[in-house]
Amino acid sequence: MFNYNLGMHTLIKHAEISNIELTRLIRSKKIRFGGNLKLKIYGTLHCKSGKRMKRENRAFFSTAKEAENHGYRPCGHCMKGDYLIWKNGSIQ
Repeated sequence: MFNYNLGMHTLIKHAEISNIELTRLIRSKKIRFGGNLKLKIYGTLHCKSGKRMKRENRAFFSTAKEAENHGYRPCGHCMKGDYLIWKNGSIQ
């Protein structure tokens, strides 16, 4: 079993975690967002765009701030409000 110290700027790559451990972290709400490693976009776990992503391109975060600290921007589909704020330059 993996011991992830989530909330401390941790990026979890989907290719490096088992499905069982991933499910456990999602159910315990330690993972709340998913991101695309190549495109540097993050969104909710229910986003249709994120679900189509290849496993090797997927990463997980516990908070939106954590994803932003890793240089990711909000998804324009599932996080439209946050995306528009990002697009208009209101977040850094």
